[in-house]
Amino acid sequence: MDDRGGGGSFVAVRRISQGLDRGSACHSTSVEVVAGSAAWLGRGLSCVCAQRRDSDARPSFDLTAAQEECLQRLQNRIDIAYDSSVPEHQEALRALWHVAFPGEELRGLISEQWKEMGWQGKDPSTDFRGGGFISLENLLYFARNFPKSFQDLLRKKEGDRALWEYPFAVAGVNITFMLIQMLDLEAVKPRTLVGATFLKFLTENESAFDLLYCIAFKLMDHQWLAMHASYMDFNTVMKATRRQLERELLQEDVARL
Repeated sequence: MDDRGGGGSFVAVRRISQGLDRGSACHSTSVEVVAGSAAWLGRGLSCVCAQRRDSDARPSFDLTAAQEECLQRLQNRIDIAYDSSVPEHQEALRALWHVAFPGEELRGLISEQWKEMGWQGKDPSTDFRGGGFISLENLLYFARNFPKSFQDLLRKKEGDRALWEYPFAVAGVNITFMLIQMLDLEAVKPRTLVGATFLKFLTENESAFDLLYCIAFKLMDHQWLAMHASYMDFNTVMKATRRQLERELLQEDVARL
């Protein structure tokens, strides 16, 4: 991907309604959408995640046949770019809308409505460059398997929130990209202990990447609240999230998370 697009746009969401009823429809959140530019979203994803420290430099790890097979299947998913002309991709995007905003009719795959979910503009397909189709799959997995947590994050229902909040959907794409970089999933073999440890989980559960995504999203929001962050702090929050995930993986204690 091209990391040089310093003019990449973002959408910051200013919270107007506070203390929403947990039983209310999620689209009832009152928000003000403001356009701007920053390096931490859209085309600038790698400034958040594509970092390698000297301590990460390790020899590649040999894989078992089962690990190679599981890694290859996951890499095949990662290699699929989002394509708005593919019916399967269109249906997945519609499905995401329906699980996010049940009962609210979607007027089109290109619509101002998408900003309610935290996409940068009216066409979500432009935000998938960094994460590809798997980032949409991750969001769908989260919404379908952990609906309460998904809705709580989408609607920013927990904690003392900042006036200017991170855009939910685009943050989700950032998290997918961060995990791919952190786990070194585009390499033939893992070159970090974190990546090698993750493959143990992947061979035990082929949904391990999607599950780790859900954990990472919740952890990122927890860090956001603990740091009293606003949207300009997103880089810092993502780095802190990555460090904690790495620690937990190296302890092989993801189940506790």
